[in-house]
Amino acid sequence: MSELDIWVAVLAGGVGSRFWPLSTPRRPKQLLPLVSDEPLLAEAVARLRPLAPASQTLILTNASLVPAIGELLPDVPRENLVAEPRPSGTAAALAWAALRIRERAGDDAVMISIHADWAIADPDRFRATLRRAAAAAATHESLLTVGIVPARPDPGLGYIQPHAEIEPGVSRVARFVEKPDRARAEKMCREGYLWNSGIFVWRVGDFLAELRAHTPEIAPALTAYPNDADAFFSAVKPVSVDVGVLERSSRVLVMPGDFGWDDVGTWGSLRRVRVRDDDGNATSGEVVAVASSGNVVHAEDSEVVLYGVTDLVVVVRNGLVLVTTVDRSSDLKTLIDALPGTMKERS
Repeated sequence: MSELDIWVAVLAGGVGSRFWPLSTPRRPKQLLPLVSDEPLLAEAVARLRPLAPASQTLILTNASLVPAIGELLPDVPRENLVAEPRPSGTAAALAWAALRIRERAGDDAVMISIHADWAIADPDRFRATLRRAAAAAATHESLLTVGIVPARPDPGLGYIQPHAEIEPGVSRVARFVEKPDRARAEKMCREGYLWNSGIFVWRVGDFLAELRAHTPEIAPALTAYPNDADAFFSAVKPVSVDVGVLERSSRVLVMPGDFGWDDVGTWGSLRRVRVRDDDGNATSGEVVAVASSGNVVHAEDSEVVLYGVTDLVVVVRNGLVLVTTVDRSSDLKTLIDALPGTMKERS
């Protein structure tokens, strides 16, 4: 096989409301340094740079975030910052990105789609897995997803059941499973299911063909408005790429990935991905923890002292203090809906 022409599409829209009060519409989580000193989006792009240059890296985001992302990633060409005029689901965003890549590189260009809000413990193994995935997707003319080898039975994630191997380490997909309850998640982990990571790899021609064949929410707009973003995003019906394409297509493959992947989705998740002290506390800022363990603390321009507490999330910013538990930190949308408008909009 000739050398693959690899392009990267990074999904970097949304607000990340489960990181309130730090994350806001004007400063969403992908622009925040939640895992290290670098914003999540900057880390994601740097991690992929050995696979694709800045000129072949597309950032899919909200129109309102383009100026901030352009400042954060000055080497990425302005035309590669793909702004959705309105939220339309991941299928539409990736379809539009595929059209742009095909326009510049042809149907055989390989597109790797990732999200901006991940932590990766082993970047070298991550890139090696993506290279193998790109080769397999091109060889088999298929849509390939990298399923993560589960580190725990997590009911907050979707799962993939591999079926028959078509080459070592590459299998057809038997089915996708939405977020299960804990008992079912434990059973699926024992049976060899993989986490649905949201890592997708395909030649753009194959992806666009499957969209036309299986996704009526998107297909008409591909033909009618291939070069008009406003018209395209107005014409599509919002649907995720998982539901709109992968669950309907017979050309979907999966290969396992084991490189320390984590979805940085809640304050509680930072306990897994941040550096922790000897008592398992993950802290940022001026924090003193005495006889305390398993806490997540983010302190800006303030000092926080913990004494005799476990499994708390404490966030201090601009005079506002949030206190919840690690378990309840996944449900902050419910909290935000109950807050007065002046408080929920603070940034």
